[in-house]
Formats: sequence, C-alpha cells, structure tokens
Amino acid sequence: MTPRTRREFIAVGIGGVATVALGATVWRELLAEDSTGVSGGTRAFSYGPRGAPDANGIRLPEGFQSRVIARGGQVVPGADYSWHEASDGMATFPTDDGGWILVSNSETEDGGASAIRFDADGEIADAYRILDGTEQNCSGGGTPWGTWLSCEEVEHGSVWECDPTGRRKAVRRPAMGTFQHEAAAVDPRGRRIYMTEDLEDGGFYRFTPDSWPDLSSGLLEIAIVDGKGGTTWHEVPDPGAAETPTREQVDGSTAFERGEGIWLDGGTVFVATTSDNRVHAYDVARQRFEILYDGADREEPLLHVDQMTATSAGEIFVCENSDADEMDVGLLSRDGKVAKFLSITGPEHEGSEPTGVIFDPRERRMYVASQRAGEDDEGAIYEISGPFRTASG
Repeated sequence: MTPRTRREFIAVGIGGVATVALGATVWRELLAEDSTGVSGGTRAFSYGPRGAPDANGIRLPEGFQSRVIARGGQVVPGADYSWHEASDGMATFPTDDGGWILVSNSETEDGGASAIRFDADGEIADAYRILDGTEQNCSGGGTPWGTWLSCEEVEHGSVWECDPTGRRKAVRRPAMGTFQHEAAAVDPRGRRIYMTEDLEDGGFYRFTPDSWPDLSSGLLEIAIVDGKGGTTWHEVPDPGAAETPTREQVDGSTAFERGEGIWLDGGTVFVATTSDNRVHAYDVARQRFEILYDGADREEPLLHVDQMTATSAGEIFVCENSDADEMDVGLLSRDGKVAKFLSITGPEHEGSEPTGVIFDPRERRMYVASQRAGEDDEGAIYEISGPFRTASG
C-alpha cells in the first residue's frame, strides 16, 4: 500500500465530469416523442440481453463481468481501510500516474465520504476517509478544479468541499445553502453551481460565488418556472434557513418533485425528478426549461429516474430509484432507444437500490453501488468491465 504522504496530486479536470459531454440536441434526439424504443422493434442498440445473475447477483450482457470493490463495514481489498456503509453518489478523478481516485458518499446517520485510489492498471492502491462529522451524505458533484462537493440530504444539510486525495480537510460551504441537498453540477463558463433538493416540494437552486472558484461566499438563488418553461431567479434571503426553509422563502418558487440526478453539458443543465419520472433540461443562455423525457407518458423500461452519467459515445446510463426484485441501470441512445443495461437482483440486494453510477476517466470501467446490499444492509460497490463503447469506437 502506498502511504498517504505519497499520494499523487489530482490532474487538471475530473473524469466524472468529462464523461458527460452531451448537448441539448442529443437529448432531443434521445427522447424524441416518436421513438418506439427497443420494445417497439427498431434496430437493436443495446449491449445485448442480460444473462443470468453472476456471483454478485448482477445480470450483465455477454462479455461483461463484475467484481466487488468495497463492502460496507469490511476492509477494502488491497488497502487497510474499513469501508463506509450505504454508498451513494460517486465520482472519479484522474491522477498524474495514469490511475484515478473514486470518491463515494455514505448515506447514513454518520455520513461522510471515502475514497479508493487505483493505479494505472486498475488495481486498488489505497483507501481512506475524506470527510467526517456529517450525516446522510447522498450525492454531490465534481468540480473542474478537482474537488468533490459532498451533499447532506437532511433538512439542515450543507455542501462540503472535499479533497479526493485526503490531504486537505473538507470545508463546509454554508453560503451554498442549508437545505436537503441532493446533487450539484458546476458550470465553469457561467461560473455557477446548480443544485437539486430531494423533497416533493424541493427547489432548484443556483449559487454564484463572489470570487470564482472560491465557494466561501456568494449569491444563492431559487428558480421560478412559468408554464412555458421561462425561468427567473430570485435571491434566497436567508441561505442558512434559521427560521424558514430555503424552498419556502421566495413566494412562487417552483417545486421539483424530488430533484435528484443532475449534470451539466455546455450550456444545458439536465435534472432528473424521481417522483414524476421526468428528465428536464435547463438552457442556461435562454433561461428556459424543457421536459425532455416523461416516463409516465412512455411505455419504456425507465422509471423513477435518479443519478445519471454518460460516456463520450453518447450513451447515458441512468439509475432507477427502485427497490423492486430487479433494480436496473438503464441505457439511452442518441436516436431515442431505451434499454436495460444491467439488473441487480437476488436476496443479497433485497430492499436496496442502485446508486452512484460513474465511469473511470478512460471509460473502461463502470462503478455502481447497491446501497443496501448484504444481510445487514451495509451496501457494496461493484466494478463493471467489458466492451463499453467510446467515442473512438
């Protein structure tokens, strides 16, 4: 094991953000109303039928395999660190030796976040804690300057900026609001951070730092969306929510029904709302929302949309927030087809849900957690490897 004092510095940029470079045009193609989907008999686009459950209870297409990376409450193989329980949001960060760091939140009362460092061959070199003293850390987002924004999903929750190497202590960012945070997406061009709130009447927020990229102070706003998608932003008078929740401080602020997954591509912010099965797109320049996917109106195998990631090949992988017998990670293509990529099933995963889907910086490996896997619901993270398509073929 490499000592912490010798951990490599994070390379410029982050793999988790770099893999989601899709624009609004692609999404319109993806979710076109006349799409018949895989079940409608159009040309197959998926990775093929899922096979029988493997030793980890995961059904995968031919040529793919899974391995356990970490189990809650157990020592990480190849390291001497006992992994946290209930793994949730994740991101990957390239290192200057050709490896990468995977960060993961813990959605427990003890909260916090941990990291696993991989060498250039994809073998585990180290594992360690990067955040303590928090609770119910759900999702978050990576920054272009190489930090992890870990979000607390509690009424008094905060955003914590974390160093994936663990060298620097995590810092609370109260100016970004005290509310039931879910996820964050950084807009480096507009110099803002967009955030979701996991409540039935949750708001959609943006934070503009006073001095980019210092997140210690700035302006927190909440969105009001009219019937045609036009959006106006209004200052939240008390981001600390000393007396009134942030979502209730601005009259007429729009309720997003359990805003969860979020990412930004160029000038478009994509938002998944779990309760109404929708994917929304916010055009930053036009300040306008569109509903790009409405699962309630489509007979497709993709409901309760949650955390999302994508690849340079234009493929979007979406976790379904479900505790059904089979919990799926779905696949969307550029031309509107929808399919199941993998399913997590079996007694070990009963009552669980897939979380944190993300790729390594080279897009050769997918990481996904089964949040409450195991007899004691401690959770586990899996690495999926196989012939993933990339922009180069």
